[in-house]
Amino acid sequence: MRKIIHIDMDCFYAAVEVKYHPELRGKPLGIGGPPNSRSVLCTASYEARKFGVRSAMPSSQAVRLCPQLILVPPNFDLYKLESRKVREIFERFTNKIEPLSLDEAYLDVTECEQFGGSATLIAQEIRRLIFTELQLTASAGIAPNKFLAKVASDWKKPNGQFVIRPQDVAGFVKDLPVEKIFGVGKVTAQKMHDLGLHTCGDIQKYSVLELHHWFGSRAQELSDFSVGKDDRQVVTEWERKSLTVEETFNKDRQSLDECLKEIPALYEDFMRRLEKGQYQDRVKGIVVKLKFHDFKQTTHEEVIHGIPKIQDFQRLLSRAWERRGVPVRLIGLGVRLATQNKESRNKDDSQLRFAI
Repeated sequence: MRKIIHIDMDCFYAAVEVKYHPELRGKPLGIGGPPNSRSVLCTASYEARKFGVRSAMPSSQAVRLCPQLILVPPNFDLYKLESRKVREIFERFTNKIEPLSLDEAYLDVTECEQFGGSATLIAQEIRRLIFTELQLTASAGIAPNKFLAKVASDWKKPNGQFVIRPQDVAGFVKDLPVEKIFGVGKVTAQKMHDLGLHTCGDIQKYSVLELHHWFGSRAQELSDFSVGKDDRQVVTEWERKSLTVEETFNKDRQSLDECLKEIPALYEDFMRRLEKGQYQDRVKGIVVKLKFHDFKQTTHEEVIHGIPKIQDFQRLLSRAWERRGVPVRLIGLGVRLATQNKESRNKDDSQLRFAI
């Protein structure tokens, strides 16, 4: 029986801003660009959420909901710094860490002997250290597997923790809404509701064969999750498979020439990241992504080995543009990366994932 902890930092970006700018404490805060741009919020403080402001919301809409909202442009270098500090605290208890983003991670503490091996006490201590050393708060979920640990971390937010013991799993999942199941988004949830499936208990009434008729290859996974079963391990090794830089424009680029003028700045940023990650020898293809004024998008890819030239991206962008020839709101440049042999990996990719 594994002991899994899911740590989720509370309003991480906003909390970091408050840490370095105490005058923002207690005020409605959104991390994003100005309302007259197409920026969306990375996150919002709890004071702002009371007004309905949330992450991924356009800044303009957020300000309409909360006129006193303070918008702060994101400072990812600072967030990465604090994220590394959080990671260092995790490593005092286990090396089995699977980062999901800068602000959340799974920890497998099955073999941890501290606090008598109690995952509950370990999570409590991790949260205490994050608060006392970093002046930030975190929520935690403790459970026998990753699915339940992530669900549990939402139960007592902010700055709390919730435990699902093995003997309590069956009773806990019975009334769990289907929206809490890993990988179930709005579309799948609505399909489930139309079929009369509102809780995990409802899914349990059907066989895998019946579920397959409705959900295809996901049937077994949905059946397992509905009874609280999840055999996924905490993944400590992670390898980047692609690298992309994107920019969303405040004003649509109306022509191909206007789009091509954006390539040099994007290419410079792309090359900086490619070199920083030392991915030059792993390039196996390049890709250009365009998102149009109506939010429809297209990508154009080409096999290539070695470092792509700026002319390669210009050529692909021209071909992608020809597919519709309408105003563009976003341009992305990127590469596909070949998989490394395990023996040749010379860096801790899991740590990179948490810090980048």
